[in-house]
Amino acid sequence: MKQIKYITSLLIIVAFVSGCSVDKYEDLSSLSSITSPSKIEAVFDVTDDNSGDVTITPSGEAVGTFNIYFGDDAAADPATVQSGDKIVHKYAEGDYTVKIVGVALNGVKTEKTYPLSIVYRAPENLNVTFTKNVHNLKVKAEADYAASFLVYFGEDANEVGTPLEIGGEVEHDYAVAGNYTVKVVALSGGAAQTEQVTDVTMFDPYLLPIDFENPFVNYFFGTFGGGQQFSKEANPDPSGLNTSATVGKFRRGWEEWSGTYSRLDNPTAFDFSQGSKVKILVYTPDAVNIGKKLKLELEQGTISNGIAMLEVPLTTSGAWEELVFDFGPMLTDGTIPAGTTFPRFVLRFNRGTNGDFATIYIDDIRFTN
Repeated sequence: MKQIKYITSLLIIVAFVSGCSVDKYEDLSSLSSITSPSKIEAVFDVTDDNSGDVTITPSGEAVGTFNIYFGDDAAADPATVQSGDKIVHKYAEGDYTVKIVGVALNGVKTEKTYPLSIVYRAPENLNVTFTKNVHNLKVKAEADYAASFLVYFGEDANEVGTPLEIGGEVEHDYAVAGNYTVKVVALSGGAAQTEQVTDVTMFDPYLLPIDFENPFVNYFFGTFGGGQQFSKEANPDPSGLNTSATVGKFRRGWEEWSGTYSRLDNPTAFDFSQGSKVKILVYTPDAVNIGKKLKLELEQGTISNGIAMLEVPLTTSGAWEELVFDFGPMLTDGTIPAGTTFPRFVLRFNRGTNGDFATIYIDDIRFTN
């Protein structure tokens, strides 16, 4: 009886094990029914901002994963993308052949190739900013769709462009003052580019003496008060003390406090450790101006404004004369401390009265002992 029970139990165990083996074999055999990948397609979304980014979305039937060969040197091995996903790849400008390989769950593959052309757009809205300081020129640039810039400063016929990055600044020191043609090229990252050409004048420093003869010095004379004018003009009477070709023309405004001011590039232009007198050649065509005073004020120095100022009257008309502003006594009595310097001066003519548009000419402003 015990023997019969043992045999029965053994048969049940064998049957259970055999059943499991059969089920496993049937699962593996079902892979043979998977069809090969088909209808391999791809959508290419190419950005138009010159970034080179291309979004590739593959699709197909009976595909588990896709192997994507981008066709450039950036990725020799394929990228793997799950079915239903997409991938972004950065391309340089050029023509490529992209291969999409669909892989089924059983490893069977189907592939398809696509031509892809990447063309960068030319930069737009190029804007160039210049900052000048005597012979030094600094350049900034911005443009839509630009990858970088090249700057040609126009001093050397065989010049190689200076690279300028986005948001950056480059500078150049010119050997001499003059007129130069500066070219800025906005690069797309590909063949397309946009350029801007600008004529730029570089000036020599504005220093003493002031003679109005150098075309590459910015003889700046600002004005204040209604009707006040200052301009650079031809000498109205090139004779006597002044035979130069060009002088400054100073027309008095109608407000009693009106005048003209000028700041030199040298912050110590008027250095009282080096001199004490300012000399100016003056001409007036009108005898009515004889006796009226030209006031010179030195400003923005190491002491308060309004201390170093003198008035000298005109003594003649129809001829050039030299007015001497002697600050020596102010140095002696300490009104102007030793070593004081001034970079700016102000001129007022016939101050304290309403102006009548009286005109005088000035030239050859010097600082001496």
